[in-house]
Amino acid sequence: MATIHHTTLEPSKLELLAAWLPGQEWFRPGGGELVRAGGFRLDDPAGEVGIELMTVADGRDAYLVAMAYRGAPLAGAPEGALIGTSEHGVLGTRWFYDGAQDPVVRAELARLLRGEAVPQRQSESDAVDEDVAVAPVTGPVEPVLRRLLTPAGDPAPGEAVAPYTAPDGSVRRAVFVADGRG
Repeated sequence: MATIHHTTLEPSKLELLAAWLPGQEWFRPGGGELVRAGGFRLDDPAGEVGIELMTVADGRDAYLVAMAYRGAPLAGAPEGALIGTSEHGVLGTRWFYDGAQDPVVRAELARLLRGEAVPQRQSESDAVDEDVAVAPVTGPVEPVLRRLLTPAGDPAPGEAVAPYTAPDGSVRRAVFVADGRG
């Protein structure tokens, strides 16, 4: 299980995302300032990569960004995968990558959709996030992130549904990740 350090991060995750998100094709500019809107974590079995599925909202939309936190640059990272670097008060320099383009994150998302990975609370160490619902499937999985969140009900097979705070302040649930093979 990952240890959550309650410390400084300069620049913050929100500051990194405010600079990175406008360059993404699925981002709709003009919604206003970003605020945290929920999410959860997954644990890397090797303990090397931090994995967070973070939701952020502006005045109009809510977005999902899967992030990988690494202690060194990702070798062979695709163009545009790096969100940015930040100084962590305990761990030092962290490289933040778009999880959709990080092999460790993609593997854990596949494990989540097969019911093999346990979602963890975003800001607590060793705390299962019971609010995340997964309808697992068997066999190979091709995880696809739902970047622009829209309200949804219970998960269909091969989906993970979690809560987020919508721009109007209401708590809703959305599909965060789904099996792209279906």
